[in-house]
Amino acid sequence: MPNELLSDLGLFVLAVLVGFEVISKIPATLHTPMMSGANAIHGVVVVGAVIVAGLAHDPLGYVLTFLAAAFAAMNVVGGYVVTDRMLGMFKARPARVALGPSDASSAEVAR
Repeated sequence: MPNELLSDLGLFVLAVLVGFEVISKIPATLHTPMMSGANAIHGVVVVGAVIVAGLAHDPLGYVLTFLAAAFAAMNVVGGYVVTDRMLGMFKARPARVALGPSDASSAEVAR
């Protein structure tokens, strides 16, 4: 195994372990803001996929870079959708108006 590959693999393993420790220590109330920031950072993955697509010269390279860009874009968009839904849970709901007996009969006629 080349020395550079071994070094990169060791760095990856350390990053996974540190990331796991950091994420496990974050309280549940901070997960939504943290994920919103992480989604913005994941935009870099889309840029990286586009850069690598410029270096592809064969059909397999084109397919792989297209898949990388598609999955990266789905990750970013899906993350923002989930964040928006989670933040929507904290919005105040509009008050319901109680209908009186005369209002209920006119509501049935309007249908």
